[in-house]
Amino acid sequence: MANFTAADVKKLRELTAAGMMDCKKALEEAEGDLDKAVEILRVKGQKGVTKREGRSASNGAVVSLIAGDNSEGVLVELKCETDFVAKGDKFVATADAIAAHVAATKPADLESLLSSEIKDGQSVQAFVDEANATLGEKIVLDRFAQFTDGFVASYLHRTSPDLPPQVGVLVELDKENAEVAKDVAQHIAAFAPTFLSREDVPAETVENERRVAEATAREEGKPEAALSKIVEGRVNGYFKENVVLEQAFAKDNKKSVQKVLDEAGVTLKRFARFRVGV
Repeated sequence: MANFTAADVKKLRELTAAGMMDCKKALEEAEGDLDKAVEILRVKGQKGVTKREGRSASNGAVVSLIAGDNSEGVLVELKCETDFVAKGDKFVATADAIAAHVAATKPADLESLLSSEIKDGQSVQAFVDEANATLGEKIVLDRFAQFTDGFVASYLHRTSPDLPPQVGVLVELDKENAEVAKDVAQHIAAFAPTFLSREDVPAETVENERRVAEATAREEGKPEAALSKIVEGRVNGYFKENVVLEQAFAKDNKKSVQKVLDEAGVTLKRFARFRVGV
């Protein structure tokens, strides 16, 4: 009979985020040796990496890193399968390590990031695979953002108090204004705009909105003479819903975000918004 207690199983589960039965079996195989049990779970986890490829990773965390007196900022989304793993220290530490690596190396794209060396000859992809094996779940890194050309700020939002942030926003202003940067980041987190300005909306998207607006107006029996104004009004409504500069500001809906920025004398250059699994 292996010499271990329920407390040992709990501790092993906290260390590895593995399932309870897996922890029991590992401790039995290791004859109660906790360190050996961790190693057993890691080995078995590595064998299961390929088997987990087809599974869904819809939980996870968004982490950020601001450096250089707000001249640099990083946003990283790391995904996993369950909220149990997402709230574990090892998972969040993995995400933080990747964010720090992005800040240090400034990869051009995701492919460059995954192939870059994060430690001791190990690529970021291998680092993620190692987390996959250790934590016993599919772990996915498929997007990040980095801004380095202005005043950068971030905002992280927890959708549940016992989980790490599930929504993260990175904003870049043309000049320093911490208060406005924070307010705009919080606004973006809440209202989820898709575009910075209406010039960023693809022409085909605008044409589709116009086509749908006209078809809807005709279906509603609107008079022919009024169609043009109705269509343009509905297209403008699309812009006000999806373009951040045209959205009503979260803290004062009588002003647009553009108006708030103008009053502060700053320009929003770009933003990134990640919501885990979306």
